[in-house]
Amino acid sequence: MDIFEAIIVAIVEGLTEFLPVSSTGHMIVASSLLGIHKEEFTKLFEVSIQFGAIIAVVLLYWKKFFDFTRWQFYLKLVIGVIPALVLGYLFSDKIDELLESTLMVAITLLLGGVVLLFIDNYFKNQTIDSDEGITYKKSFIVGLWQCIAMMPGVSRSAATIIGGMQQKLTRTLAAEFSFFLAVPTMFAATAYSLFVKKWEAGGVVRRGYEVILESRENTIAFAVGNLVAFVVAILAIRFFIGFLKKYGFRVFGWYRIFAGLILILLLWLGVLH
Repeated sequence: MDIFEAIIVAIVEGLTEFLPVSSTGHMIVASSLLGIHKEEFTKLFEVSIQFGAIIAVVLLYWKKFFDFTRWQFYLKLVIGVIPALVLGYLFSDKIDELLESTLMVAITLLLGGVVLLFIDNYFKNQTIDSDEGITYKKSFIVGLWQCIAMMPGVSRSAATIIGGMQQKLTRTLAAEFSFFLAVPTMFAATAYSLFVKKWEAGGVVRRGYEVILESRENTIAFAVGNLVAFVVAILAIRFFIGFLKKYGFRVFGWYRIFAGLILILLLWLGVLH
């Protein structure tokens, strides 16, 4: 992966991580078009640059993240992330296999788009508009919804926002809680990919940080990728909250349907594999 490819994939990550369109699915497509999808470093890179997006959330909501008097806020995030940690650990290899399927991304984008077309009409009586109304039980249930996003193309953001609205959270609060829950979830995924999971490249098995540090090119790609993802994610989050308040999810639903159909066409034509 050269610096240009790293920047392209990082822009895609930053733009799509917090929008209900699936960042993983978009990165798979982007890396496929760049011809680097099958490379082991690309798979590591796509997970590890989530760290930049994490920092974007913490920076934008720093008052909430660093208000240590509200210990309940941290506990809710811990409870919410437990389902993803358990299932992610148990089915890590199976998830990795799914991440190689562009067809899976196309199908889930399409189906998820249909869901988003009707979600605003389905959830009309949302009554919880503050963090205090999010109970530990609700946090756990939203965490269960998050597990659906282990299937590429589903979108972690979409799954958790829908889960939050199903628990009577307003659209804005559901989106913000989705951002907050992303921090421990993505931090755990990044840490696992860097320090626990073993990656095979060139017949040699190493941990993620060793792969990154083995060459100057990999190290620069990792650093630049996280920086670009951080900057773009800040812009995307600010846009999304304002857009969501005014227009809801319908536009994202149509986008997912259009993107899914285009992917299926490209697969049929043999442009993507």
